[in-house]
This record gives sequence, structure tokens and C-alpha cells, in this order.
Amino acid sequence: MKKSHFRRNLLLAAFFCIAVESLVSQENPEESEFAETRPRQLIRDELTVAFSRGDIELDFRKSYLASEAQLFTALYEGLFSYHPFTMEPVAGTAEKWEVSEDKKTWTFTIRANARYWNGDTVKAEDFRSAWLSLLEPKRESPYSSLFDVIEGAREYRMGLLKDKSKVGIEVNGDKTLIVRLATPASFFPSMLCHHSFSPIHPSLINRKDWSGTPPISNGPFYITQQKDDRIVLSKNNLYWDASRVSLNRIILRFSQDGDEAAAMWNSGEARWVSGEVNLDTLTDRSGIMVNAMFATHYYFIRSAEKPWNDYRLRRALILVLPWEQMREGHYLPAKTLIYPIPGYPKVDGLEAADEDEAKRLLAEAGYPGGKGLPEMVIRLTPSMDATRIGSLIASSWKEKLGVPVRVEVIPFNRYFQALKGDDYDVGFSTWIGDFADPYTFLQMWRRDSNLNDARYNDADYEDLMEKSMSEDGDKRWATLAEAEKLLLDRGSVLPISFSPALNIVDSGEIEGWFPNALDIHPFKYLSFKAYRPLPGVVLAK
Repeated sequence: MKKSHFRRNLLLAAFFCIAVESLVSQENPEESEFAETRPRQLIRDELTVAFSRGDIELDFRKSYLASEAQLFTALYEGLFSYHPFTMEPVAGTAEKWEVSEDKKTWTFTIRANARYWNGDTVKAEDFRSAWLSLLEPKRESPYSSLFDVIEGAREYRMGLLKDKSKVGIEVNGDKTLIVRLATPASFFPSMLCHHSFSPIHPSLINRKDWSGTPPISNGPFYITQQKDDRIVLSKNNLYWDASRVSLNRIILRFSQDGDEAAAMWNSGEARWVSGEVNLDTLTDRSGIMVNAMFATHYYFIRSAEKPWNDYRLRRALILVLPWEQMREGHYLPAKTLIYPIPGYPKVDGLEAADEDEAKRLLAEAGYPGGKGLPEMVIRLTPSMDATRIGSLIASSWKEKLGVPVRVEVIPFNRYFQALKGDDYDVGFSTWIGDFADPYTFLQMWRRDSNLNDARYNDADYEDLMEKSMSEDGDKRWATLAEAEKLLLDRGSVLPISFSPALNIVDSGEIEGWFPNALDIHPFKYLSFKAYRPLPGVVLAK
């Protein structure tokens, strides 16, 4: 989820021991009833959620943060949406769909009762124009490379194809959207859950700035108030599945820091805290929820320029790293890029050092003892963990291989943008999967991906990724695992830890909130259980 809340995820490791002691179980969604089946008078219909303070981008074509992805589950809906428990795709704005025999043409029928909150009908053209708008080369949308599965999309976003009518996105009347894929992609419905595949109201397509006035959106809620410290959402009664939505109002509060977030929980104001929170000041820890997440914290070696485009050099670098020390203090240490999800083949990760082999590779590449190598720049944030790991990396390369290294510290608020530059060699990030499939991690390392900060460019890797596109099931995952192994062995990605998700949520009151691998909790499914007083409040007879 592009979504790289690395400050939050680094903080999670420090909180993990405290939080895990207070884990509470969630009931299975199969055993719970949806809100509309209970007497309405027993249901509270206003929920306050605390998020960490940060700039919110409402134009999903520009968005990449995890907090924005959560908000967008309320505002926008694409052809499919996430199941709140499994994260599998469920029908959204699409009422039905058909797939051609060659599995490359998908025909979607838009629901007749799909509406924006202002009453306008959602049309197939709203999807087509939104997707093509996101693909415009000048826009440089963070997720435009996700669309590369569509015929002509890659060429159009890169400026190689000027005629947008040749991109495989067509409409037939108001309610039929036809999408032609470049190759079969069995995971296409899962990908379509992502907010970047939402429709855009015609009035917003060419608007550069969506702040100031609430965007006309098609999701279960819409914005009625926006201030620096809060966004207020109201139920969209014209939403096609409005009878499923129990909440009438959601207040998103943006806390200044972890202490303020904890205070909102302690007072009973917020019944869900997502983001930074001071666990030490919580008076009630029963709501602490920690679960494994489809997310990885990793470092990467950029390979755009010589000599680091030679994978022998990158492999030499990873063979002298003190992996155990680097992962020390992380409670879910990662030897691979992809979290070991059920059914995905086991990949031998990075953990063994071999200094002799590293020196041999260095000499074979033409740099014996590190002679002739340019200075490597490691770009970090001013966090303690980044400083510790960066120092271990730098000292290993200097002392064991003779590689000159310089560490550069960038402030948090400029770090993401700094990773887009070409004036450094090593950086780090935390990536949260956008949908429950290994492709969401592996597509970032394709040569033309605009998420490829490492500038990885490997013909063997490209061949494996292309091969996987025409495969299904276990065979496809085996090919993807082979691609991941190549990525690891050739020293582009240096996995450190899998990131646990930390939330504070009142599971005794909130229904429809389930821990899941993407840490996305669609607002449409949330409701209050039968009323009970908030902490410290006595219900008068």
C-alpha cells in the first residue's frame, strides 16, 4: 500500500512485546451478524477514529500512504472491494463480469443503482477516463505501473504510445466496461480492489487540486467537513449497498503525537486508534491488537549506474553483512522479501555470510580489494534503528571489502521524495502489500515500474515475471518464488523484518473489524454492537 508508513512500522517493533501480552481474539465473520439484522435502536451510529497527523491527499491518483488507503475505503469504490476478513475481492461497483476464453478480455457490467453522493449515475466512462487520466505520463501517479497488465497501458504511461484509444480500456454504453489485458492475469480481480482503479466523477477529472471542496465520490461515505485536525464523513444514502452500512457518521481525528492518541482512547472519544500511540499511557490495554501483516521493512542497493549494475558486486556486498545483528530487535526478522503466506513456496533467504566468496566476486568484477570502486552513499532517516543498521552496513563494506562509504541523513518529511533521486546508492523503505498476492511486491522491481526506486533492471527477472503472467495457481506461485530468489541472490533487496500491524480497537463494541494481512479495514462493514457504556460512564436507568 505505496504505502510506506516506515516511521510507524519501526515503532511497532519496540511496542511489540508490550502489545502481544494484551492480544484479544476477534470473532470469525462467519459467526457474526451484520448490523442491519439487529434492532436499530440498540446501535450507535457515530464512530471516532484516531489517525496520526499528516497531509491527506484526496486525489487517489497521487496517493501512496497507508492512512489514505484506509480513508479511501469510505470514499471510493472500484469494480471490486476488499472482504474485511480475508482481503479477497468481493463485487463492488461491478454487478457481474465475464472473461473471454483466452482470459485476456474482461467485460464488466456496472450496477444500475451505482450512484455518486450527489445523485449522478456511475458510468463505465467514469472508469475509463479515470484510468487513462491516472496513466498520463505527465501525472507520474505512484501506482500507474499497476496498470501495466492492461494492453497498451505501459506504453501509454511511458509516452511511447500517444493514442490513448489504443489502450485496452473500452466502453459499450453507460454500463459496460471492457478491459483487454496484455497477458492473462488470474489475480486481476484482487488488483482491482486497490483504490487507484476507482472511478472519478467527470467534474474532477481535470481538477488539479481536490482540496477545499469535498470530492464527489461513489463510496459508502462522503466528506461533510475537513479541518486540520479532523475529517468528518457522513453516510452516502445513495450508495448501492447502503442497507449494509450501519454507521451514519465517522470522525477521523488526526492526533499530534502518540500521547494525544492515547488520551483520545483513554477518554473513550476514539474507539479505534490507527497510527502512533503511546502504549505506556494507556489506562485500558484490552484493545491492543497486533497481527502479522503482508509488509516488509527492507534496504535496497540501487543498480542503475555502473559499477553497481553488475550483480556480482551487489552479491559481494550482501555476503559480508552481519544479518543477525542487522535484524536484532525486530520481532519478526525477515530473510525474504515476501511474508510466507499459505501456499507460497519456501524461498531460501539471506542469512549466511561468506567473506572469501565476496572477495572473489569483487576481484572477478575487476575491483580486487575494492580498488577503483566509487564512494557508496547510504541514504537514511534520523531514526535510531536506521542509524544502527546503516552503521553496520557501512562498517562491513569498508572493513571487509575496502569499499568507500558515506552515510547521508535525510529528514523524515523529505525522505520519500529523496528516494526518487539518482544521487545515492542505498536506501530503505517499508512496503505494505496492496492486495493479497506476491505480485504486489515483485512488480515493484520490474524495469519499467515507477515504484522501482532501486532501478533494478534484470533480463532474467523480467523473463520470469512475464512467464508468471500466463500461469495460474501453484505453477504461477512457483515462478514468482523463483523470481524472488533471483532478486535476493543478486543483491538488490536486503530484507530486515516483517512489519506487524498495531491497532487499538474496542472489539467489545466494534463489529466488522478484523485483523488481516493488509491492515485495511473497510469502513462500510463497521458497526457498534449492542450498546454498552464507555469506560468510566454509568448508564442511567
